[in-house]
Formats: sequence, structure tokens, C-alpha cells
Amino acid sequence: MSVEADACVWGALLGACRLHNRLDLAEVVAKKLLLIEPENSGHHILLSNIYSSQGRWRDVAALRSNMRVQSLSKSPGCSWIEVEKNVHVFTGGDIMSHPEHALILKMVEAGYSPDGSFVLHDVEEEEKVHSLRYHSEKLAVAFGILKVPKGMPIRIMKNLRVCGDCHAAIKLIARVTEREIVLRDANRFHHFKDGSCSCGDYW
Repeated sequence: MSVEADACVWGALLGACRLHNRLDLAEVVAKKLLLIEPENSGHHILLSNIYSSQGRWRDVAALRSNMRVQSLSKSPGCSWIEVEKNVHVFTGGDIMSHPEHALILKMVEAGYSPDGSFVLHDVEEEEKVHSLRYHSEKLAVAFGILKVPKGMPIRIMKNLRVCGDCHAAIKLIARVTEREIVLRDANRFHHFKDGSCSCGDYW
């Protein structure tokens, strides 16, 4: 590069390491990021995601311990949608507020299978599947399908980066329901339509 890489460039590279399962490179990139932005918990979380996808639970635990020592914490994931001038906020696991089981069944029929590598804890597969089903963005999308009139796009905001499993699920939801879904996460806009996303599955 003709200019020195900043945290945005290194962060994009770390995200690419997650996408391509390049743990060797991810550790090098993470060290660089932690020097540039030591207070940014997102870099720790992304490296933790990479470790957990490889089943390296000791490294995940060490990283979390280091975050506690530095008083860094991950913001809880939440998503929100405005319907008829009212904002509805969802947090992960908030299954009591709005029904979405029928949508999950439709997604399974269309080929959706939760990807447990996006769960950051060493838990049984059944618990991973349960956790992934109730991510805040899935709940917000389900609520949007119930409440936003057909023909209008469903617009959702999320405070963190959308996880890979939710990204795959929302592509299927867009196809199954024949709806346009626009999701603004911490990194970019995702425009889901006809089973694909504007980001080209690279975010």
C-alpha cells in the first residue's frame, strides 16, 4: 500500500481471516490491531470468534480473561426496527415478546441449518442451535415480517456486526418470504433480496 494501514484496514483483514479460516494470519493481524486500538473490544471479540470456530477454548478463555483485566466488555447484541412510528428493540434470547417459530420452520425447509461455529462458548450442539435461533436480528426480522406491510422493505438497525449465521438466515428469509430486508450493522448496510445480499457475502 502507498499509505500506512490504519485500524480499518487491519480490521478488514482480520474479518477476512475469519471468513477464510486463516488463524495463523489472524493472530498476527490481531496483535497489530491491539497495538493500534487496545481499548477496542471488537478486535478481541473477532479473534475470540476465530478461536471458537477452531475449537480453541483455552485461547478463548485466555482472551476473555485478558479483556476482564483490561476492563473491556462486549456490548450486548441488540437490534431495533421502527414500525408505525414506534421503535421495537430486541436483544438476543428475547423469545417471549414476539412469535417466530413458524418462520424458523420455513427457513429449515428452505435449507437453513444453524452454523454452531458462530457461538462463542464451549456448549453442546443443541444449546448452540437454540442460541443462534434467537439472535436479536432474527427476532427483529421476524417482527418486521409480521408488522411491516407486504411490498415495503423491512429496515433494521443492529449495534454490532451481524454474525455469519444470521447473515445466511436473513438471505433465506428474504427468499422464502419474498421480502426486501435492509440491515444496517456496525460495519455497513446489507440489502437482502431474492436470497442474496448486496455485500456479496463479504463483510
